[in-house]
Amino acid sequence: MTVRDRLLELLADGRFHSGQALGEALGVSRAAVWKHLRALQALGLDVHAVRGRGYRCAQPLELLDAQRVCAALSPGGHARLSGLDIHTDIDSTNTDLQRKAAAGAPAGSVCLAEYQRAGRGRRGRVWVSPFASNIYLSLLWRFACSPAALSGLSLAAGIGALRALRELGLEEAGLKWPNDILCGGRKVAGVLLDMAGESGGPSHVVVGVGVNVRMPAGAANSIDQPWSDLERLAGTAISRNELAGRLIEQMLDVMAVFEHDGFEAFMDEWRRYDLVAGQEVQLLLPDSVVSGQAHGIDPSGALLVRTGGEARRFASGEVSLRMRP
Repeated sequence: MTVRDRLLELLADGRFHSGQALGEALGVSRAAVWKHLRALQALGLDVHAVRGRGYRCAQPLELLDAQRVCAALSPGGHARLSGLDIHTDIDSTNTDLQRKAAAGAPAGSVCLAEYQRAGRGRRGRVWVSPFASNIYLSLLWRFACSPAALSGLSLAAGIGALRALRELGLEEAGLKWPNDILCGGRKVAGVLLDMAGESGGPSHVVVGVGVNVRMPAGAANSIDQPWSDLERLAGTAISRNELAGRLIEQMLDVMAVFEHDGFEAFMDEWRRYDLVAGQEVQLLLPDSVVSGQAHGIDPSGALLVRTGGEARRFASGEVSLRMRP
């Protein structure tokens, strides 16, 4: 553990700590403490400095902890989990696992981070990633088939994330095609898949899940769509470690089931929580906009839209959807 990470653990209680006490606990000078504090502030951590009292976080932090995350896993989840890495800051959890996948990391490898410098959303969007506030999680899974044979996996991954949120009491949450999770018309979570492999197989997929848990004031100014977070919706504190464990459990289960049964195993569940079916929608294509009425999904997970008197299908990854108000 680095000095910076140890300092973060000391400050997580939200209480004041003098520079001298922090230096003694870490075995460094007060100047070094200040240097590391500046580094944490650069990541977005709100640290208050008060003369005569010392330093404290603006509010207590629940930092991610591997033991606490794994405590939320079932025996089956433990068996499927190959490894868990937790980073204080990283470029992107998906990018990190892509690198490890290329180096031979096994299926079931998971990466979590407190902060992402270059978090990614769908269609090249930035995923806003304030420090120690939300969940930024990625999972690696390997398949014997080619990437082309994995149609519907993106939707199945959305179901896994939805299950975890509903377990925590977010019973009004539903799915917006292909894999966004909304509650009250506002986005609370999203999924991003990065696939790679040979045309005849094998292939691997990195599934990234981002969940808004406690979005700090001002952190979401750049988000271009209605959003909310779990604590606003629940009206109570949410354990990030418990949520991370539930997400890992569900995503591991989804990957294992999809590997054997494909998307067919998830179609009924998707339709039960589909927020888009029957809605008048607009689909944003690279060079045009299609308007029509959504009619659910087909067996491959493609969105069905009736427009201009005909039914058309749109495959995951090729379109973006906006429900009209």
